[in-house]
Amino acid sequence: MNQYRADLHMHTVLSPCGDLDMSPVNLVSQAASCGLDIIAITDHNSTLHGPLVRQLAQSKGIMVVYGAEVTTKEEAHCVCLFDTEAQRLTFQHYLEAHLPNIPNNPDVFGYQVEVNENDEILQEIEPLLISSLDVGVNQIEAYVHQLGGLFIPAHVDKTKYSLISQLGFVPFDLQYDALELSQHTTVDAFKAKNGYLKDARFIRSSDAHMLNQIGTAYTTLQMEHRTFDELRKALNGIDGRDIIQ
Repeated sequence: MNQYRADLHMHTVLSPCGDLDMSPVNLVSQAASCGLDIIAITDHNSTLHGPLVRQLAQSKGIMVVYGAEVTTKEEAHCVCLFDTEAQRLTFQHYLEAHLPNIPNNPDVFGYQVEVNENDEILQEIEPLLISSLDVGVNQIEAYVHQLGGLFIPAHVDKTKYSLISQLGFVPFDLQYDALELSQHTTVDAFKAKNGYLKDARFIRSSDAHMLNQIGTAYTTLQMEHRTFDELRKALNGIDGRDIIQ
C-alpha cells in the first residue's frame, strides 16, 4: 500500500469568495509545491473549473477529482466528488437546474469567473453561486450516490453552514462517505462532543480560498493506486485501504 496526501476541498476564482489569485494555473502550482498527491476542486455549486485543473495537473503528477461544495436547502455545505466527465456534466446540469436565479453582486460577494489556462476570462457567471439549492441534503446525497459519486458533509465542526450548525445534528439516515473537519479541531475532541458519531470516519481539508491556504490541512490516505475507486475504498475503510490521518 502507498500513502497519499489529499486535500479534497478547495476553491478557485469561480467561487465568489475565492481570491482572484486562485486561478487554475496558480492553484495547481501551489498544490505541487505543497506536495499534494490528490486534490479536489470544489467551487460553490459549480464544477466548471474541474476539467482545466485536471488537464493542468497532469504534468505535475497530481490526481484531480471533480467536485463542488453544494449548499443544501438547509444552508448546509456538503462536498460532492466525481470521477468522470460524464458524471461532472450531469451534476453540473443538476446544480444549474436547482440553483435559484438570484443575480450576483460582485461588489458585495466577489466576482464569479471561469478562466482559461492563460488566466483569461471566458465567462462571468450571473447567478449567485453561494445561494442554497432548492433541494435538501438527503435528496442531494441520494443523487450523488446514484451518479456514482462521493458525499462528504463539509466542516461539520463549524458554527456556520455545517449540518450541525443548521440542523443541530448529522441525520442518522444520511449515507455519507466521510465527515469533514476543519483544522480547528481534532477527531478525538469532536467525538467527545458528539458521541453519536463515534463510529464515523473523518477527513480534514483546507477549504482553501487563497493560495497560501492550500494544503494547510489535508488527509493522508492509504491506497494501492491513485484512482477514484481506491479513494472510495479508503474513505470507507475497505480492503485495507484507509484514512491514516
